[in-house]
Amino acid sequence: MNHLQKLTTPFILKWVSSDYAFNNSKTILRASAEKVRFYATKKKIGKSKLEEEEEECHIPRAVRKEAQAALLDYLHSTRSLQFMDAEHMSKNSPFFLSKLLQRLDNETDIRRSLTRFLRYHPLNEFEPFFESMGLKPCQYLTFLPRDLMFLNDDQRLLDSYHVLCNYGISRNKIGRIFAEAPEVFRYDPGVIDLKLRSFHGVGLDQSAVVKLVIASPHLLIGNVHMDFFEVVEKMKRAGVDYSWIEDQLNGNSIHWSQLLELMCFLNGLGLTDEQLGKIICQVPGLLFDCSGRTTFFLIGFLSKFGIEKPELLDVFLHLPQIPIKTFVFNMRQCYQFLIEIEMPVVEIGSIVRSYPILLGTCVLKKASSLLSILNTGKKRLCSVIKENPEFLRNLVRGAKVEKLPIAEEELRSKMMKTKFLLDLGFAENSSEMEKALKVFRGKGVELQERFDCLVNAGLGRKHVASVLKTHPQILNQRKEVLEAKIEFLVNKLDYPLSTLLSFPSYLNYTIPRIRLRLSMYNWLKDQGKVDATLALSTIIASSEKLFMKAYFQQQRRIILNKYTTRQEIFEVLWDQKIRHDCLFNFEKKCKINKAEEGFGSFLFNPAMNLLGSMLSSVSA
Repeated sequence: MNHLQKLTTPFILKWVSSDYAFNNSKTILRASAEKVRFYATKKKIGKSKLEEEEEECHIPRAVRKEAQAALLDYLHSTRSLQFMDAEHMSKNSPFFLSKLLQRLDNETDIRRSLTRFLRYHPLNEFEPFFESMGLKPCQYLTFLPRDLMFLNDDQRLLDSYHVLCNYGISRNKIGRIFAEAPEVFRYDPGVIDLKLRSFHGVGLDQSAVVKLVIASPHLLIGNVHMDFFEVVEKMKRAGVDYSWIEDQLNGNSIHWSQLLELMCFLNGLGLTDEQLGKIICQVPGLLFDCSGRTTFFLIGFLSKFGIEKPELLDVFLHLPQIPIKTFVFNMRQCYQFLIEIEMPVVEIGSIVRSYPILLGTCVLKKASSLLSILNTGKKRLCSVIKENPEFLRNLVRGAKVEKLPIAEEELRSKMMKTKFLLDLGFAENSSEMEKALKVFRGKGVELQERFDCLVNAGLGRKHVASVLKTHPQILNQRKEVLEAKIEFLVNKLDYPLSTLLSFPSYLNYTIPRIRLRLSMYNWLKDQGKVDATLALSTIIASSEKLFMKAYFQQQRRIILNKYTTRQEIFEVLWDQKIRHDCLFNFEKKCKINKAEEGFGSFLFNPAMNLLGSMLSSVSA
């Protein structure tokens, strides 16, 4: 399971094929992966001008009726199209009709004007024909023949159209067949009818065949329908009624080859025909949701965590009677929840393998909300879920979530902290003690060790206890950090240890900040530009903005007036020993050779700002 340690974001297999699944019992399925995006909102794509015009197409009812009558008369009487064809075209091509009306002058008698117009301006009859079949202009533009204008010139197209209409397929649905399987409309006479009636051989009636062809037009091409016959045959052996299959034909496109592959895969797991039929009927969408791709996503997701063939078989045998896409979505959400609470991926894999049904049926609240309601941290929640994964059922939406009881280790730590504070002289249950308990980070033993560090440095026990009552956060630092700051104060800055009693906040600041502030202050003090008796707290504790205003802007103007080149500025800073403190970092982070780009905007510390702004203001 070492591969699980590399997972940090949700991943899922794009495809799992029965050809290679479980060829090696100990290996994980190998397939391309992508970041999970289940049922998410797609990026909005800008509409073309043609699509916008289609939406804006609106014709007043009275005008539309007159225009339709004129177009019907033209198509039937003038162009000799069958009346049913002409009527359907005239009533179901609003966009074409709108374009036609735009070519007329503002006439009061629309029918007469349009009739006169059509007398001298022949139409491209393929446009209203394709639109009446259910295609939008943006869809049928590529299908318009370049050398034909009249439908009667393409008799094979019309014959195929009439065969489909006469079989019972709605005229406005034929456009989908034409768009997905245009080859069908080039068949020789009798071929389409023969293919349609071939579906009756497997027991489907005419209404079922109509739904089938609309959902899967490609079944009319070549021998593709053989996959469909195999799927139907397998369902028949599994005890699935034809009426159930017909109910699944809701108009969505279906890839029967994928369904066949999925059924073969499920049989390969060890499902009998009877078990397969029961699962197919009880779990909505197992087969027909995205032509089985959702189920393959589930298989890939579980296989990613090392689930093996017997375990996967058990998952399918116990799938709940909820839509498969809901099951997969819930599982993905649970996985995302475990990632958000920072559970190690190896442990997540163990839960996924052992409790897949649980993860697929739980609709969890948001991780941030649960952590707040439970009044616990991520580490504690991970521990609770790891010990009892069934605890996830208590975190579902709609359930009343109660705070977690205080853990034994946490309770013991709190008792040690309380004892530590009582030994320092804190009053029990006082506001000072409550404040300190909230601020302290670490175990009671660690706090005592840090306290002893301050005492051993030379501060009296009573003095340290007094300081901690006002600044308890000092003990949140490691012992080594406290020792380094004290050593820097006494040996590097030459301040007495008693400084910590008057300015205990010194221990809250980092050594780089202290060093750089003191470097700037000492340099300005040597120049006689600042008060030489400033307290350490004034130098270190003041904000960056205040420090810049008080000590930086004035000295910048003075130095720039006195020195005119970068070399001179470097030399004076070198002489004042500031280079050691700030120039190295400045060169490392900002690259001196790019000073002309204006490093006055960098706010690493006052000294570096002084150097950077001066270099950007003078010539080389």
